[in-house]
Amino acid sequence: MTSTPHTAKASGLSAGLLFLIPIILGLLYVGWSVHHDALSIGEPITLGAFLFLGLALLIAFGFEFVNGFHDTANAVATVIYTHSMKPLTAVIWSGVFNFLGVLASTGAVAYGIVMLLPVELILQVGTGAGYAMIFALLISAIIWNLGTWALGIPNSSSHALIGSIMGVGVANQLMTSAMNATSGIDWAQAIKVGKALIFSPLIGFVIAGLLLLAMKALIRNPKLYAAPESEAPPPLWIRATLIAACTGVSFAHGGNDGQKGMGLIMIILIGVAPATYALNRGLPDTAQPAYMTQLDAGAQAFASRANGATVPTLDIARSAVNAAVRNRRIDTPDLYGALAQMTSHIEDEITSQGALRNVPSADMPQLRNDMYLVNAAVSILKNDKTAPAALSGLQSALNDMTRYIPGWVKVATALALGLGTMVGWKRIVVTVGEKIGNSKMTYAQGASAGIVSAVTIFAAERLGLPVSTTHILSGAVAGTMTANRSGLQTSTLRGITLAWVLTLPATIVISGALYFIFRQFL
Repeated sequence: MTSTPHTAKASGLSAGLLFLIPIILGLLYVGWSVHHDALSIGEPITLGAFLFLGLALLIAFGFEFVNGFHDTANAVATVIYTHSMKPLTAVIWSGVFNFLGVLASTGAVAYGIVMLLPVELILQVGTGAGYAMIFALLISAIIWNLGTWALGIPNSSSHALIGSIMGVGVANQLMTSAMNATSGIDWAQAIKVGKALIFSPLIGFVIAGLLLLAMKALIRNPKLYAAPESEAPPPLWIRATLIAACTGVSFAHGGNDGQKGMGLIMIILIGVAPATYALNRGLPDTAQPAYMTQLDAGAQAFASRANGATVPTLDIARSAVNAAVRNRRIDTPDLYGALAQMTSHIEDEITSQGALRNVPSADMPQLRNDMYLVNAAVSILKNDKTAPAALSGLQSALNDMTRYIPGWVKVATALALGLGTMVGWKRIVVTVGEKIGNSKMTYAQGASAGIVSAVTIFAAERLGLPVSTTHILSGAVAGTMTANRSGLQTSTLRGITLAWVLTLPATIVISGALYFIFRQFL
């Protein structure tokens, strides 16, 4: 008769210290990093702004902490359930590789999430509406994640966060123009993200099932296809395979899921301390000439399509481009003239100061908004096959100047994920190991699901696509159960499917309501 996972029983004092010390050190590290960044440019943050920033960051890191309940727990589910690693060792091991995965991440997923946010709220991130947006969507995602975790249902933090973003977009549009509520959502980006969320679990299901069948055909060791019969670890080579799969999932999870909160953390930092974080002051001076060349080429490409059309003032140009980006239509000479004027202004502003880091603090927020609008316009135009090649270089330069993540943000995010794993792993481990299939998970099934999940999540991170670790691993386990003809537990699958179906509408309603309430106070 097989056994359920064992747990490590540390003393209350040692376990409390193990959990409390990293939190205290992490908070001190974040506070010191923000203070150091502000002092480095000679713009210290006021006490009130510092406290407000601390509250916002606590909520953001709280989202990543709760993310650990669900998603990172999946990374250790197979090694804990098969007794390949003890729980405490597994979560520490997973935390280390989550940390390394976050540090190695490209930032593409972080800003893929940010692109879902309403344009007007991103441009006004330092206002009450911007803060209401951040608080509403993060708290909404936390509420839903905690609710599904309490029921032991593997839920997607990505799904919850995206639904919360959509809810804020709809609510913001309803409060400004009830005639067209859905225009508050960038549907092109939402569809791109939605496809990744839908197809990635199906890929995990099919490939993991095929991998298990291939293993059965090539590796004839019966121990590999048995479920754990005691708390003793499996044979060394099986154990090594399972640990390698866990390591891969942890690293890939850190690289993908760890970014989902980082983009929002950057929005918070930009809103509260724009002088410090609005633009990437760390770019080397040697790179500036190349960026100016790309800006100049972009301005000329816009001007060539303007056919001599001009815009009277820079403010009119900004207003026209803002409206065009919201409507996702850039198709008139006047708009190309406006984009040429804004791009030339960005180039002149940086050139006049000698380097991006020398731009006066007072000019940073507006310069970033100009860069954001031009970049968003380029993203729309790049769907046109006749778009000038110079626009790719222009977008690359703008991305380097605006889309960056400080090292301390990555470190703090990784810490929050790891601590969340240490608290909430057990419920999810039992669900993954025993409640997806009608039989308990075997060593081969755990290895197949882990390997396929790691590769799928890592590939999505490189493509800048946010995916759900929970749904990919659950789908992969279900695929191995199907391939093994073990059958699936309909009650568990019904719960996972119900959570998947309800997550979007539920978080849309919760975040929309929270946004409306917060707007009354902020």
